[in-house]
Amino acid sequence: MAVRPACYRAAVETTTLDVPAQVLGRATPGPMEVRWLGRSAYRDAWALQKRLVEKRAAGRIPDQLLLLEHDPVLTLGRQSDESHVLAPPALLASRGIEVIRVERGGEVTYHGPGQLVAYPILRLADRGILLRPLVRALEAAMTGTCAALGVAAGRRDGHPGCWCDPDGPRPRKIGALGIRVERGVTYHGIALNVAPDLRDFDLIDPCGMPGVPSTSIAREAGRPDEPPSTPAVEEAGAIFAEVFRRELEAA
Repeated sequence: MAVRPACYRAAVETTTLDVPAQVLGRATPGPMEVRWLGRSAYRDAWALQKRLVEKRAAGRIPDQLLLLEHDPVLTLGRQSDESHVLAPPALLASRGIEVIRVERGGEVTYHGPGQLVAYPILRLADRGILLRPLVRALEAAMTGTCAALGVAAGRRDGHPGCWCDPDGPRPRKIGALGIRVERGVTYHGIALNVAPDLRDFDLIDPCGMPGVPSTSIAREAGRPDEPPSTPAVEEAGAIFAEVFRRELEAA
């Protein structure tokens, strides 16, 4: 078996025997239900994901794509370094920002208003794909969403997610990625910056990378003062869902 590069392992966490052998074959993909959840507390969406993973693993529901916006929160991947949270606990507490360690891969991530979050609950064996094509499909869907909204972005080798000027002198992170697979079913997912308050990213080293600037669709499109807007996030979510569906079919 080929050894996955460290950057790939950082973005993906799996459990033993969670991807059945038949995933190596090509399957006929089933339907994927897309659900817009609006603004949601992180713990509520986290609990919902776990319930859906259990149902999907048992075959009681089809694949799901949850689209939403979170209240402000910092999440740490299963093996991420807490030192990348730069803000002192007292400051976070004063702003009502909780720090939560979760099962996904990847480092520390900020979620908040103005950011699109997408959680794909997919049974990989039914789609006949492996993890790497799934990661590529998520990255391509973020890139396609940015393009549809007038912003050029793309992959950056060695750094999962979505970037503006990825190969240039000043790459800027516009989308984060971290997934988990249990019993052959994915959860967690991506966070794409539509129009969040980018000052909130000063609370952390985004994705554990000191000095890397975070950006947003609004800033890159020349609207740096645009306030967070749930309708704008919902619009981006509809675009993301359509692009992601196409990318999954082609994976």
